[in-house]
Amino acid sequence: MLWGRAADQSAIEELLERTRDGRSGVMVIRGEPGIGKTSLLEYAGQRAAGMRVLRGMGIETEAEIPFASLHLLLRHALDRVGALPAPQAAALEGALGLAPAARDDQLLVGLAVLSLLAELAEDGPLLCLVDDAHWLDQASAQVLRFAAHRLHAEGIAMVFGARDGFDPSGLPEHRLPGLDRESALGLLGEAAPGLAGPMRDRIVEESAGNPLALRELPHTGLPGLHDQSPLPLPARIQEAYAARIAELPPDARTALLVTALTDGGDLAVIRRAGEELGLTPAALSAAERSGLIRITGGQVSFTHPLMRAAAYQHGTYDLRLEAHSVLSRLLEDQPDRRAWHLAAAATGPDEAAALALEQAAQRAQDRNGNAGASAALERAAALTSDQALKARRLTSAAVAAADAGQPARAKRLAERAAELVTDARSRARLSELRARIAFDEGAPYLAHDLLVAGAQHLSEVPTAEAADRVAAGLMLIDAARNAWQLSDPPRVAEAASRLHALGLRPEDDLDPAVQAVTGAAAWLDGGPAEALPIMRGLVAAGSRIPSGAHAFRINASFVAMLVGDFQTGHDISAAVAGECRANGEIGKLPLAHVTLAAAELYLGRFRDAVATATEGLQLASDTGQPNRAGYLEGVLAWIAAVQGDAGWCAELAASSYDRFDANRIANGLAWAEWALALLDLGHGRFTEALDRLDGAMTGPVRHQIQAVYFAPDQIEAAARLGMAADEPLRRFQEWALASRCRRRRHQLPDGRRRPRPVPAGAPDRPAGRQGPDQQGDRGPALPQPQDRQLPPLPCLPQAERGQPRPARRPGPVLNVTEQTTAPGMAGDRSGALAKE
Repeated sequence: MLWGRAADQSAIEELLERTRDGRSGVMVIRGEPGIGKTSLLEYAGQRAAGMRVLRGMGIETEAEIPFASLHLLLRHALDRVGALPAPQAAALEGALGLAPAARDDQLLVGLAVLSLLAELAEDGPLLCLVDDAHWLDQASAQVLRFAAHRLHAEGIAMVFGARDGFDPSGLPEHRLPGLDRESALGLLGEAAPGLAGPMRDRIVEESAGNPLALRELPHTGLPGLHDQSPLPLPARIQEAYAARIAELPPDARTALLVTALTDGGDLAVIRRAGEELGLTPAALSAAERSGLIRITGGQVSFTHPLMRAAAYQHGTYDLRLEAHSVLSRLLEDQPDRRAWHLAAAATGPDEAAALALEQAAQRAQDRNGNAGASAALERAAALTSDQALKARRLTSAAVAAADAGQPARAKRLAERAAELVTDARSRARLSELRARIAFDEGAPYLAHDLLVAGAQHLSEVPTAEAADRVAAGLMLIDAARNAWQLSDPPRVAEAASRLHALGLRPEDDLDPAVQAVTGAAAWLDGGPAEALPIMRGLVAAGSRIPSGAHAFRINASFVAMLVGDFQTGHDISAAVAGECRANGEIGKLPLAHVTLAAAELYLGRFRDAVATATEGLQLASDTGQPNRAGYLEGVLAWIAAVQGDAGWCAELAASSYDRFDANRIANGLAWAEWALALLDLGHGRFTEALDRLDGAMTGPVRHQIQAVYFAPDQIEAAARLGMAADEPLRRFQEWALASRCRRRRHQLPDGRRRPRPVPAGAPDRPAGRQGPDQQGDRGPALPQPQDRQLPPLPCLPQAERGQPRPARRPGPVLNVTEQTTAPGMAGDRSGALAKE
């Protein structure tokens, strides 16, 4: 019986009933240790009649092993992996160690998990129970959250039990409070029926309704209950366990320690380790009789997660070392676990253990487990006596931490490594890493300087090799790209100059990127007339490549937007996006969506642009690419302005402004400024529109391509006010001539007559004052959004920077399933990539 949990049980029942009806749902049961999360998960399993149940859990000692918890959850369903699309099956098998690992995109593993769960649900409703989610390894947590966010109508329920350390990332939460007094008294009466009244009241009060405390404290002898000073409840619970452990025979206590150290609770391994430590099977039996562990089906588990920590802490230091050493010998066939046991058994520098950890880190990175790799490399560095090798391992740990989305940890590790490095190559690698961290932290100018300095270090290597030259070139290309996004001509020019001074050769395969940097510098220095001929060649080269070379082709597509060749840019981006989907390279999709959405917008394909930008925005959030997100938010803001949706346009633009304040990247800001100016024009606020666009031309937006394309809007606003517009006219004419485009004076870059946004319900223009719909040479007015069948814009995903995004808008949300489903993704649940 669960005391005081009727409402919580009802929530579980409702979730299970919805699942039986073919719908899907997720619940994260949150609460402090001992509050009853595990009991509710067990209740869910008991009530899951007619459902298949998968059970998994986070294990504290496996938190650094990538996909360890995912393997526990799926271990009885791996026979169905063969039903998945080949790229997904290969990614999942590689992640779980069932096949050679490949450096696949971790999101492809998430898609594989989603597809596998859907495959299982084809046989009937499915319930996934994940206990102790706060101890999930990061890789498992990411893919399980990914799958949970995308459940819709498959007949799948996922229930997580977690303490406050677990990040639900927007999943529905159900928090467990302490029991009310009546329920607490009932539970206490059941656990200790003979307890005296005053002591019973004291326990109820100090337990704060924690069920585990109510059950355990009466069995501690209660010496501490006369002490009136308050103590944290988890410590009280651990003390209670410690007292129970101390009552066991020494061999049983040792058996508990071995069980605590044996990841996964494999009974065979525990018995063999016990034998090497001089234990007999009776030791485990005594521990089981105590009620602290249970042995079922070849597995040994603790009756409560806190008991594992208590058993470990109760073991003496020398016994823990000996047990780790024994386990490292027994786990030769499990090299990752063996490496961590070797490290735990080390009492000083130990190169064998350090090398084992370094190899485990490489295997983790092969499975995209960068967090685990970073932890292994950091521990390996701690066991390394050679200073140069220690610096290299710390640097690698920092890189892995950055890849895992842990910038603070990466920065700390990089600073430690910087104190040890002495050679130029290592300094260059650290400069590149520190630049990446600085860029993510909102210091792009520092990032640029660090990249330039790193390239300089490599160029000064006395025995420079081709790899050094290429590495220096890549750093300078990154520096130029950062400077372009910052709208900083001097820094772009500096990077271009240094790049040409490197003496790169054709076999270095950097010519396309060098062309892009050269064109960027020429544009910012002399305008489009000089730059566009260089860039046009890049577009032509990109359009001739039928497949592969994604980075080069996306760069060519971006340049196509600059030279006005929107159809070619669209075709290149669409082809690259299709290839990335087919290959499972989902991490590349946000950038492809940036150029594709822009091309669709310029071509007037607003519905396609909304679908592309929406999916790209979600993927940018999933893959930690906030700069891409800011650009796509700006695109959606522009379309919201065309729809006449002032409120949503303003919210999206505000989000773009927030991102610019954080990272100083100007392209998303340019879209936001243009969008708000369109709103002003649509409402007849010509002064405000002109002031906004004139003001944009005094800041970083002036160097972005949008400054060319919003020039006609500047001209219109000035004309409405009876003012000259010589500068925007010159700006647009210069670009039009250089791009060889012949366009009517008031046409969009795609050749259509320029529409004007009309806010829904806007009043007619006063007599004698012509509105946009009355200007014959401006073309017809844009009809109401519903007349053009433009879709409503969906909400924004949670931003990477942790800042709140605008609230969801009421009304329907765009369904882009049919347009954006990746191969192998199951049904319309897969289309929810565009929506969470």
